[in-house]
Amino acid sequence: MSDTPTPPPYAELGPDLILDAMDSVGLPTDGRQLALNSFENRVYQIGMEDGPPVIAKFYRPHRWSDEAIREEHAFTLELAEREIPVVPPLVIHGETLHRHAGFRFAVYPRRGGRMPEFERRETLEWMGRFIGRIHAVGAVTPFQHRPALDIATFGTEPRDFLLHGGWLPPTLLPVWKGVVDEALEGVQRCFDRAGAYTPIRLHGDCHAGNVLWVDWGAEQGPHFVDFDDSRMGPAVQDLWMLLAGEREQQIGQFADVLTGYEDFMEFDPRQAHLVEALRTLRLIHYAAWLARRWDDPAFPAAFPWFNTEIYWQQRILELREQSALMQEAPLPC
Repeated sequence: MSDTPTPPPYAELGPDLILDAMDSVGLPTDGRQLALNSFENRVYQIGMEDGPPVIAKFYRPHRWSDEAIREEHAFTLELAEREIPVVPPLVIHGETLHRHAGFRFAVYPRRGGRMPEFERRETLEWMGRFIGRIHAVGAVTPFQHRPALDIATFGTEPRDFLLHGGWLPPTLLPVWKGVVDEALEGVQRCFDRAGAYTPIRLHGDCHAGNVLWVDWGAEQGPHFVDFDDSRMGPAVQDLWMLLAGEREQQIGQFADVLTGYEDFMEFDPRQAHLVEALRTLRLIHYAAWLARRWDDPAFPAAFPWFNTEIYWQQRILELREQSALMQEAPLPC
């Protein structure tokens, strides 16, 4: 067996390769490129010789199969065909997924916009309407190649990865294990209270950073970007990340979102039991996501606090708080 270390996933992705990739699909550039804020993939704004800049997204190697990426693209194209404000990839020579020098990439039109103001009632209703439209399409057919968001994929598997990977300080390992196990028991009880639900195609990561708000012209309102985490799952997954603050604030926010949402899609009120459960799963999954990416130099640079003793102490406190919250009554709807 060779002792040669595996190179970081994007070690070969330099400026010349990026421009050559654009040339390979017939998009001559003017040489300008700007790295955008993205950790899972690498995303660049590329200047074009003719026309406005485009956005090039280079996929993290080995994360998704080609079929899963194309399925994401097909979903966004399906939404765009129904005039739902998403940003799908450009279809170039009949394809949305391209290859160059061992990297897979897609090209998107550049869209401007600002962060949405979720503290405004009309913004939340507007968001709810468009998420309802997305879900009405997402409920028509299931994904075949993308995984589901459930307790196994976002809870037990990431927990086991962290436990057996040597990521926790030995002094905190038994405490964290006890707390995460208790939290997952609470998650299971929440899912039991919610009962059976029909998974639908979701955005999957519907937070403020993945929404561009446009204030001008016919395109006024939210534009949904980055469907990279699109999965099958419960509808409320795309709603709970719009909520913030104390419980009373979240009750009002949830009501505003559902006012818009139910113009296009019926919401099963039993899924309100899943709000804190899904928040708990996200916390567990996020810690494992950081650990899985630690061989990428961008991660230690951006998250220097990860895997310190104080980091795990804070995660223990978070999970204890979530265990308490999951015992409370669900948000009314």
